[in-house]
Amino acid sequence: MRILLFIALLLPALVHPATLLSVSVDRVDGAYVLRSEAWFDVSIDKIYGVLLDWDQSTKFSSVVVESRNVEPDEFGRRRYYSRNQACLWFFCKSFERHGFVTFEPLKYIEATVDPEKSDFQISDERWEFREEGNGTVVVYDLKMKPKFFVPPLIGPALMKRKLKSGGTDAIDRIEAVAQEWTPDAE
Repeated sequence: MRILLFIALLLPALVHPATLLSVSVDRVDGAYVLRSEAWFDVSIDKIYGVLLDWDQSTKFSSVVVESRNVEPDEFGRRRYYSRNQACLWFFCKSFERHGFVTFEPLKYIEATVDPEKSDFQISDERWEFREEGNGTVVVYDLKMKPKFFVPPLIGPALMKRKLKSGGTDAIDRIEAVAQEWTPDAE
């Protein structure tokens, strides 16, 4: 019985959950800029595959209510669509992003919004991947400038807090989805 208790107490120390290494959120020239670095206990191919597949986004982001890969445009550019919903106190908003994706396998993914079809003037994201130890470090950069109204007195502070806490909450869910992900799961 004591050995089972010892194993039960030791097991959490042997599991390596996702770790947020750093996160910063700023407001620059009316745009919100977020940078985070996280370590995932997942191979680079799995974490890369999950983040490249927009169909997976609703599984790990609490604000994404609909998301999907979209057929390439007439120039062959890969595309995505997502619809998010978020509330900052009494102010709730549903917003859409239509955009383009470029990537170099296992190195980076870039997603750029099409402002003519989206609720953002700017929404540029970049994920960079590198193997570290038995896992993968992902550096995530986001620059976004919404077209919708953000209350000037409380909006920037609340938006910063929401971006920071949302990213922190998502890393464990991203890791869990990536651990189960296979290319055939699409």
